Amino acid sequence: MRFFSLELVGRIATENEIAAYMKQSAPTRRAWLVENLLRNPECGENLANMWTVMLLTRTGSRKTYQEQMREWLAEQFNAKEGAPVVPGKTTPSTAGKGPRGSTGTGGADWSKIVTAILTASGKTNETAAVNFIAHHIGEEIRQDQGKKGRASAEELKENGRYDMVPVTSRTTRLFLGVRTQCVQCHDHPFNGDLQQGQFWGINAFFRQTTVSQRPMMMAKKKGKELTDPQIEVHDENDYNEKGMVSYERRSGLLKYTSVQFLDGTRVKSIPTGSSRRTELAKFVVNDPNFARVFVNRSWAHFFGKSFTRDAADDFGEHNAVTNAELLDYLAEEFRLHQHNPKDLMRWICNSQAYGLSSKANKTNDKPDDEVLFARMLLKSMTPEQLFDSLMTATASKSSTDKDARRAAREQWLDKLVLNFGNDEGEEGTFSGTVVQALMLMNGDDINSAIMDTNVGTVASLIGGKGEKVGNGINANAVNRLYLAALNRPSTPAEMARLNDPKMFMFYNPALKGRPTNPTAFAVGYYQDIFWALLNSNEFILNH
Repeated sequence: MRFFSLELVGRIATENEIAAYMKQSAPTRRAWLVENLLRNPECGENLANMWTVMLLTRTGSRKTYQEQMREWLAEQFNAKEGAPVVPGKTTPSTAGKGPRGSTGTGGADWSKIVTAILTASGKTNETAAVNFIAHHIGEEIRQDQGKKGRASAEELKENGRYDMVPVTSRTTRLFLGVRTQCVQCHDHPFNGDLQQGQFWGINAFFRQTTVSQRPMMMAKKKGKELTDPQIEVHDENDYNEKGMVSYERRSGLLKYTSVQFLDGTRVKSIPTGSSRRTELAKFVVNDPNFARVFVNRSWAHFFGKSFTRDAADDFGEHNAVTNAELLDYLAEEFRLHQHNPKDLMRWICNSQAYGLSSKANKTNDKPDDEVLFARMLLKSMTPEQLFDSLMTATASKSSTDKDARRAAREQWLDKLVLNFGNDEGEEGTFSGTVVQALMLMNGDDINSAIMDTNVGTVASLIGGKGEKVGNGINANAVNRLYLAALNRPSTPAEMARLNDPKMFMFYNPALKGRPTNPTAFAVGYYQDIFWALLNSNEFILNH
């Protein structure tokens, strides 16, 4: 259950959720769980967390803009979703029917979300979708680079205000699985179908777009942080009026291209009431790779590896697809189901492949077996999953108050991103290095949550109850700690080891195996057990 909860709602399961799951009959248990999690609003919030990182990166914009995008995406992904399934009641199973047999739960249309992102105009505090373009507009264009001030009217009429280079490469990579950033300067060295002119043909779709001001990474005045400014994105029909963009070949030859899509289709005129960005969005969502890259990226999210041997968003002959028939089948089903992400998630989670163990055996322990998905791969939690899972496990004060949780989340991610993040558009992972482990184990956040004697998981076992341990410990209390942290009960061997008098002596040699103050002993011993569980590989890794 832990595996499904982490990938669908972005956190480990709670004790109550585990109890409800165990009440279901074995044949329908997995399908029931998947439906319950898909209907949970946290599922849309989890998708929003992932896509906010991909659209804006963790460090590429201010938190205000990231939060605007995250909240808007969560609303889109949770569109028309019903309330969570009542625990203990079974819903009709879709397992075994396959994609064509599933009825769906209603919900988002990825093609409409992407269309909104590419075409949005307005202010950031009113139309959150504009944040994508606002934060990737690139450098201001001036023919006379030594000239002070903004571009002249003639320069704007010819080129537009901004070079729009970042948004060009991010658009093709995120939504089409085509990495065009390197063909900005030269033809692709490995993908013969990708030429320099194709990058600038896409770039021309954005050249009429401008912003009221460029986003500020950190605005300060006299040592105090200022309020993040509202940024307005809009199109100017007088900018780049002819739709021609120049680019220089490595030989020094200056060439021009007009507005055109990757397949060479040119846009000679814009229909009345439309815009270049609107026409680009039509090309993007109708391209075969649009559905394929979303499926490929989703598969990588759930399995730890995509259908492509390397990056999930880099289609081409240089990056072979290992299960092309399955990828194309799922992409077509995704398209026929109105690009609903939750339908795709349902199919994947109910599949036989997703139910495989992560334990290797002699039939699936070779590196080549990984690309055939013969077993589940171990994965580290993302920083977002780790934070939300710690909040869930510890049941700390911050986990119950929305504002407190948001503040704690920002502080937590600031520490992780500062030390381990990147600003290259990659979705960062918590890879479990020694430095990361030390920060987690010795951080005030986790220690304070564990040691709180009034609120939290450990406090609920001891506070006001005076837990009596005598010569041993309470098995029910230990199992609750295991369920909270690892979503499973302790094994007989683990319980015996924790109940061994030698462990008590190690914990406090003066006790000689017999606690003199059972309540005080329980507080410290349970806190230490919980601390060890939260810092174990089993907690940090998804498997």
